[in-house]
Amino acid sequence: MHLTLAERKVMETVWAGENMTAKEVAASLMETARWSKTTSYTMITRCIQKGYLMRQDPHFVCVPKVSREEVSVWETEELLENNFHGSADLLVASLVEQKKLSKDDIDKLYRLMEEIKD
Repeated sequence: MHLTLAERKVMETVWAGENMTAKEVAASLMETARWSKTTSYTMITRCIQKGYLMRQDPHFVCVPKVSREEVSVWETEELLENNFHGSADLLVASLVEQKKLSKDDIDKLYRLMEEIKD
């Protein structure tokens, strides 16, 4: 599963709110993404068709069918598969080589690895 950037904007809005109607989601996206109401409704409909959202009546409440965590797992797996041959160590090595990890990040990785070992 892969969310486009536009679908992610819709989902981030819905995840951030609680029991938001399509009208409220569209109003938020008008403000944050500068989308027209038509564009917002089109993207909400697309998210429903793809199974990311569910429409709950009355009042067209947008209910997420997938969590942010589920999407994160899918996208991480896709990133690993498409760019690192499914290898997490190649991803981490790439981040280290590009100096994308702070000392704090490295310390957290060491702690995580120790927890996994135990």
